[in-house]
Amino acid sequence: MSTVSLVTLFNFDIVAGIMITLVSFIGLIVGLFAVRYMQGDSQYYKFFALLSLLVLSVITMAASDHLLVFLAAWGISNLLLVRLMIHKPIWKAATYSGWLAGKTFMIGFICLASAFTLLYYCTRQTSIQAILHSLDVTSPLSIIAMALIVVAAMSQSAIWPFHRWLVSSLNSPTPVSAIMHAGLLNGGGFLLVRFAYLYFSSPTILTILFILGLVTALVGTLWELMQNDIKRMLAYSTMGQMGFMFAQCALGLFPAAVAHLCWHGLFKANLFLSSNSAAQERRLSTECRPTMATFPLAFLCGIFGSYMFALVSHKPWFVADTTFILLSVVLITAVQFALNLLQSTPWKKLPMTILITGLMSGLYGYSVYMVEYILSPLDLMHPQALNAFHYIGLILLIALWMIMLFKDRLARHNSLSRLLPMLYVKALNASQPHPSTITSHRNQYQYDRG
Repeated sequence: MSTVSLVTLFNFDIVAGIMITLVSFIGLIVGLFAVRYMQGDSQYYKFFALLSLLVLSVITMAASDHLLVFLAAWGISNLLLVRLMIHKPIWKAATYSGWLAGKTFMIGFICLASAFTLLYYCTRQTSIQAILHSLDVTSPLSIIAMALIVVAAMSQSAIWPFHRWLVSSLNSPTPVSAIMHAGLLNGGGFLLVRFAYLYFSSPTILTILFILGLVTALVGTLWELMQNDIKRMLAYSTMGQMGFMFAQCALGLFPAAVAHLCWHGLFKANLFLSSNSAAQERRLSTECRPTMATFPLAFLCGIFGSYMFALVSHKPWFVADTTFILLSVVLITAVQFALNLLQSTPWKKLPMTILITGLMSGLYGYSVYMVEYILSPLDLMHPQALNAFHYIGLILLIALWMIMLFKDRLARHNSLSRLLPMLYVKALNASQPHPSTITSHRNQYQYDRG
């Protein structure tokens, strides 16, 4: 009679170790924060029981190697998150937020279950590692399974068009928002990393994933800049960051995506659990007005920053694969960072700005290099060949960035002066959460802590 051992159910590899460490650390910090935050709540002990089970389910998912164990942990973690989001069912807005998230998670669960069924049918294997090394990725059923895994990951990480549940989850208690933004949303990225081997030979799926990730990053960042509510701003910031992480996966740069996943998780946890109990995020100023003097100087700093990133991360500065997209994003980020430092007396601040920009870019490059080095035994770094969609995406990114920088000058033109406000209003309206999740008056909270 055959027996199932823990060895056949779990795989404690490097990716699992990183995810378990990240989730455990964030779960511990969130729990310590919630000790005082939830004090006096009638569901105090129930909250901590659910939170503990949530962290345990995510850890189980990260370490699982069996399809059924992974699927069960995925579904249980989503159910627990929905229950924590609702917390007090008498608050109608919070209840609808939870149901909206639950419906989105159900779509992802069905897609993931269907994908796992197809993978088992194609390989007769229940081990994820065995499937990765035996699946024929060119067969139609395999391609469908891979596409379904992408959809499941998108629903978990609030990738457009599955973003509505995240931006409508603002009623959740602060500890729940922290564990959700810093941990659970990363599950989509982890899913893609776990099945990365399947996608290296599927440039079409990676290209589609790149388009969806880039759209999510651009839309999320644009909507973030329009918000005056701190929790909405953080929600759209997370949406944009998840989009960028998915784009990195689509470029074949899975270790860079893991590094981004870790830094984003720690950063978002810090924002939500700030000591003054009010989440605050330092973001790039939308009032930054480059001049003919500051922009060339900032661009010079950006070039130096991208060079330092390439140098420290052991990447060629001029490269003809998808690493070029990552280096270009680093260049844009470094230029924007330098612009905010060069607003006054740019020539006097130039030496220090070059130094700081190079240092920050180098630190980010070193973190990416360290993750690549740690994950090197898994061979997850496979830059893809550049195609037309990569170039179009990069041109679109640069164009939108330049429009945001020079919008004041563009608005002086008569045609654009009428077009830009109209586009702004349409974008602002599109960024609103679901109406049923909005509490318009404090009497509607119906939140009894006793």
